Amino acid sequence: TAIEVKIYQGERELVRDNKLLGNFNLVGIPPAPKGVPQIEITFDIDADGIVNVSAKDKATNKDQSMTIASSSGLNDKDIEKMVADAEQYAESDKARKSLIEEANKADSVCADTEKAMNEFKDQIDAAEKEKVSKLVGELRELALKGQAADATVTAELIKEKIDATQQASLGLFQKVYEKRNAENNASQQPEEPAKEEKKD
Repeated sequence: TAIEVKIYQGERELVRDNKLLGNFNLVGIPPAPKGVPQIEITFDIDADGIVNVSAKDKATNKDQSMTIASSSGLNDKDIEKMVADAEQYAESDKARKSLIEEANKADSVCADTEKAMNEFKDQIDAAEKEKVSKLVGELRELALKGQAADATVTAELIKEKIDATQQASLGLFQKVYEKRNAENNASQQPEEPAKEEKKD
């Protein structure tokens, strides 16, 4: 398994609006669920403007690095234009960034909810599960549109759907908890001693 590391230069909020300086792959990382690997990225710039970039997997200590010469960057005119563009598009960039962040959060909520439903699949109510599954499907669709910067989707719309999905799943798993708690209490009830019958 490998992770691609890309290095950009620029002033804009989103990566795609900046200049790609170089990229390299950090290889030999064990397969793991999304969000589990921890990669430490280090930037070191010397007096001559040469950038040394290294990436290290904290779990395996595997590392990889690259050097970017100062000549591969931007000249003064390019930098001035980038700063001007960053100011001009500040509001729209902020909105796009917020949209993508909410979309990524929605994607995580979908994955976590589905994992929990699968874990407790034998204990959750079928009708409630169907309701939550429907919300997860709708949320995932919004997340995909948000990640693609679809103009019909806003960060607020995704946030509202996240809240609705989390509220529904909370109710679903609350019932599972209450059911298990009731079963545990019932199993811990002491049995009453048998009464002796009186003989005449």
